[in-house]
Amino acid sequence: MAETIPLWSLTDDSLVEIGEDGSLVVVTRWGEYDFDRAEPLVRESLRRMALGPVSLANVTSSWEPVECEPDLEGELSWTAEGADALRQALKELGGSVVHSLGLADGKGPLLSVIPVALAPVFEPAGIPAARPTRLSRFCSLRSDAEGMGLESPSARYRVVLYQPWAVHVAATLATAKSTGEIVTMTGIEPGVVGAIVSYLVAAGVVQLAGEQGRFAEDEDPELSLWSPDELLFHTTSRTWRPGGPADLPGLGKPPVVKAANGEGPVYALYRPDLADRAETDPTLTALLENDHTCPEFTESVVSAEQLGEFLFRGARIRSIGPAHMPNGPSHSASQRPYFSVACLYELELYVSVNRCSGLDRGIYHYDPLDHRLSLVNDDEADLDAMLDMAMIGGGNHRRPSALITVTARMPRMASVLGGGAYATTLAHVGALQQTLYLVARAMGLAAHAVPVDAGDRVDRALKLEWPAEVGVGECALDRPA
Repeated sequence: MAETIPLWSLTDDSLVEIGEDGSLVVVTRWGEYDFDRAEPLVRESLRRMALGPVSLANVTSSWEPVECEPDLEGELSWTAEGADALRQALKELGGSVVHSLGLADGKGPLLSVIPVALAPVFEPAGIPAARPTRLSRFCSLRSDAEGMGLESPSARYRVVLYQPWAVHVAATLATAKSTGEIVTMTGIEPGVVGAIVSYLVAAGVVQLAGEQGRFAEDEDPELSLWSPDELLFHTTSRTWRPGGPADLPGLGKPPVVKAANGEGPVYALYRPDLADRAETDPTLTALLENDHTCPEFTESVVSAEQLGEFLFRGARIRSIGPAHMPNGPSHSASQRPYFSVACLYELELYVSVNRCSGLDRGIYHYDPLDHRLSLVNDDEADLDAMLDMAMIGGGNHRRPSALITVTARMPRMASVLGGGAYATTLAHVGALQQTLYLVARAMGLAAHAVPVDAGDRVDRALKLEWPAEVGVGECALDRPA
């Protein structure tokens, strides 16, 4: 009969430092923990846990118990002082303690439960054989670096499934089943199934039905407001996860300015006198107090001079120089009229020109350093498709004079911000949209964000190298009615 064994370890990013004087310091992603005059049992347990999953029974086998105490996982008893000290240390380090489940076969863990919160609580308990269990509706199961990753944004742990038994049990829980039903379906021993399900429930990725057979998350009015995709995006973009983009080799530091896209003609743009504009522009208060309604697109024509001034005032590069994240890597940076974290400025602007005196119809890329446009696509069908999306998104019956498409070079962000890169990019899009809106109003033009259901049409029309560069927003430019 297979017997499961609880195993303990520290997360890969944890560092245990033991001084010659017996001092113990554990450095984790959550901070540094100093255990003054730590018990020898605590020092040895954490030292071994830093090396990988270990049974605490093996750690303590050389210690002579003086007074028996209730054990941590039903594995053993030890001295009262050592047990209390170890319990307290593991509780304090909860955000970095990995709970694994193994078999007595030397083949490694069945699964590991890895914390993604500072102070999670992991309390596996016996699951009644007839009680239904089910994966959280927010769960996702995908390939992980070492197995199958199972995570839910509503859980305080993520789970890595290493062995086929663990994957099989998790997969059967796509619909509600009791442990007894899982045993019948899979042929896996009841004790192993019960232990696996117990760990998954304790991790928060599997729901245990209540006495009435209903699942709590199905009746939670707050959770019902979130779709699985939105909640997962929110959680992962606000919490660093190992294995994210910043951990990948070879990203390098992409340049401040994107290289020219294609070999089409280049058009230098008009540069306005900002000192003169400062004398004649409306005040910020006047601009902000105007309604932010989507304009009614007209048949009027925007001039190349107006387009040049619009881009110069809203998106050009004023200067380039070094920058750095606090306690982070240095990188090349630029200064532009809108906000960007650490001056990374990953956003690129493309202009789909429809009606513009002095500039041919086509799709252009904006070079913010040299303040010029370069033609990337003169295909009429692609241009019309872009303008039609803007017309529909803006609720209009005419195409705008021009459409600004905002893209993001993700390596520029991911090399510094890792898993928080995309969420930060969306904040940058909002900052740019507001800046462009205010500039347009100051110039007597109308600019407004338009929602576009782009699919892959934008990627093709702009000739983007997906997914290194992706479309993230649009802004229609026109003359007010």
